[in-house]
Amino acid sequence: MPDVQIRVWEECWEDHHLSPYAVGSGGSRGRAQPETECEIRTVFQRDRDRLLHSKAFRRLSGKTQVFISPTGDHYRTRLTHTLEVAQISRTVARALRLNEELSEAIALGHDLGHTPFGHAGESALNSVLEGGFRHNEQSLRVVEVVERHGDVMGLNLSYEVKDGILCHTGPEIPSTLEGQVVRICDRVAYINHDIDDAIRAGILQESDLPIECQSILGTSRSQRIDTMVKDLIANSYSKPRISMSKEVEHATNVLRGFLFDYVYLTSSADQEKAKIHGLIARLFEYYLANPGALPEEWRHGRKEEPNRLVADYIAGMTDRYALAEYERLFLPRAWVF
Repeated sequence: MPDVQIRVWEECWEDHHLSPYAVGSGGSRGRAQPETECEIRTVFQRDRDRLLHSKAFRRLSGKTQVFISPTGDHYRTRLTHTLEVAQISRTVARALRLNEELSEAIALGHDLGHTPFGHAGESALNSVLEGGFRHNEQSLRVVEVVERHGDVMGLNLSYEVKDGILCHTGPEIPSTLEGQVVRICDRVAYINHDIDDAIRAGILQESDLPIECQSILGTSRSQRIDTMVKDLIANSYSKPRISMSKEVEHATNVLRGFLFDYVYLTSSADQEKAKIHGLIARLFEYYLANPGALPEEWRHGRKEEPNRLVADYIAGMTDRYALAEYERLFLPRAWVF
């Protein structure tokens, strides 16, 4: 290694070139469990790498975004959604001279707590778990408790990344501008790719979208994303907060409301939601009554209330694994003679 550590060079570069509103890596509030700094990577680069190599991140590829177990190859999963959010967030963060690595790390971790079967699975766990279930809070639990089964504070991420993960949705706003970027880019990503998937599924056509949204945002996915991203950058440049202009924010919210009415809350979606609620509730009841059925690593070393332990286990399942467990536990098998 050279006499001057590469990480120190990176931190000095950030101090001289990033916006005064950015969080420099050298100014992080640190980790719950102090660690020796890496000679090469900054604190946020290390967080990004830990998230990328986590088991929870790999499982995102098997978790539904909107459509339950789609048969086509091109529908989004939680993993593809996460990568889209990370890419858009980095574009915005770079343009605003914010810390790209911090935004990327938050984006990669923001949905780790999502259940199988998308928001229907989240709603199902929320109905059976005492105290309720919210995926942003679960994402924080994943990085603090579930990964490595709580050994050394889980992934032991920095304060800023954990804050961004927790506050990417809900009433609390992230304390960093990098986290605020991810919060808005998450919405930019899912609104546009959910429209794309709904069109692919034959539920919508581009011409069905509200006229006012088409006139303000554009008439295609690429045009809408381009408009939203450029507006977000222009309206936030050299300012101590991240936001769209009122016109584009209004059109974005109208488009989101349209998706709830015509995609997320349709009668067919409600029918699938009822099935998922039944599946999740029955799995929850079974594991609660039979804790010995949990994998050994879940039964040892975790000092959690049984219902919390079971919720963590079910929330971590992929769609396919949850269906396989339900079939194994509750559906009869043909006898083999």
